[in-house]
Amino acid sequence: MDKKIYRLGVIGSGRIARRFVPEARLIDGIEVAAAYNPRITSAKKFAEELNIEYATDDISDFIEKVDAVYIATPHETHVGYCRQMLESGKHVLCEKPMSFSEKEARELFAIADEKGLILMEAMKTAYCPGFKALLDVVKSGKIGRVVDVEACFSRITPVDVREMKDQTYGGSFTEFGSYTLLPIVKILGTKDISTNTWALKGETGVDVYTKTSIDYGTAIGLAKTGLAAKSEGQLVIAGTEGYILVPSPWWLTKYFEVRYEDPNRVDKHIHPFDGQGLRYEVQEFVDRMNGSTKVSLSEEESIWFAKQMETYLG
Repeated sequence: MDKKIYRLGVIGSGRIARRFVPEARLIDGIEVAAAYNPRITSAKKFAEELNIEYATDDISDFIEKVDAVYIATPHETHVGYCRQMLESGKHVLCEKPMSFSEKEARELFAIADEKGLILMEAMKTAYCPGFKALLDVVKSGKIGRVVDVEACFSRITPVDVREMKDQTYGGSFTEFGSYTLLPIVKILGTKDISTNTWALKGETGVDVYTKTSIDYGTAIGLAKTGLAAKSEGQLVIAGTEGYILVPSPWWLTKYFEVRYEDPNRVDKHIHPFDGQGLRYEVQEFVDRMNGSTKVSLSEEESIWFAKQMETYLG
């Protein structure tokens, strides 16, 4: 029997969508078939630049053209598009953060489960070989019991971009927090006790540097994000018998070291990270649509991300 080719529609035409389409085309079993933007000129320009056959501002027509969608629109629109696509019977791969509300995240997964559809949060690091290898090392016990996970993602950003201007859904934590929360939840889990946040606001009213500490009772997670301040973008996982250092940029996990009390003892790990890294999440999306039960980022973890975003936004 011929393998199904899924017709993928792209909702949104911004920076990440432009990086996504060439990566998706490297994966067997999926075809980028349509582009949607409520502004038809943007949809057509995007489709022309990326050689996508169909572009539209009519969401009903778009839905008829596709089997699955990739959502890369402004953060606050993710839930609405996810719900509409799931209710229309489409598999969904949605950019992070998928939701700013734990309740809404649960509702989206409930719809997907009821309809037998795949709903995935597109956080490329979670799907990459190097990051998975890192988690395997942690689980092996080489560094003992983990007591601290500290991740940082920062950059100095122009003031005229969306994340620096949107006082409701912009800022460093909503932009980069999903990344820095990822190793925390993958290693320490979703059963945290409390969360504390310290945020510095910039001229445009958004948080430009934020620290979020998460208390697990026997371990601590620290997520640092910045849009107008630069820090070392590394990941450090501290254990009772050693630690893991992933140098900047840790979210493109190509290399990490396991270090011990003896400074002469260092285990070096090198792993591939092809292209933009987005192809790995697309591959899992296709595999899961085809029945694979392998899940790199669970429903419970995505709901936890939404809860953390909701706590931060207050």
